[in-house]
Amino acid sequence: MEEYQHSTDEVATFSVDETSNVVKECIENIIGGGIDYNHSKINQWTATIVEQSLMHLVKMGKPFKYIVTCAVMQKSGAGLHTASSCYWDSSTDGSCTVRWENKSMYCVVSVFAVAIL
Repeated sequence: MEEYQHSTDEVATFSVDETSNVVKECIENIIGGGIDYNHSKINQWTATIVEQSLMHLVKMGKPFKYIVTCAVMQKSGAGLHTASSCYWDSSTDGSCTVRWENKSMYCVVSVFAVAIL
């Protein structure tokens, strides 16, 4: 009689929805709730957003290396355009970008996840 063993070689897939939700929650916790743009706090806000996002992503226990970037810009009528390109295995690796705004600022967070095989 053969005993069934669960394969530990299964590759985890990157979930854009799950990752976006984690990042949105971090942004809301840090600059949500009616906070206005404040130039003197931008470095603190962006550092905290990327650190907390990264911490929560790592806590999910998925086999990925993560890269998290954050940009906060005051709403002034100026345009903001971003782009990224990745050369990787799209069957295991992934990325997502979260755009968030309130009445005085924009926040754009990008997460890149590279599978650890």
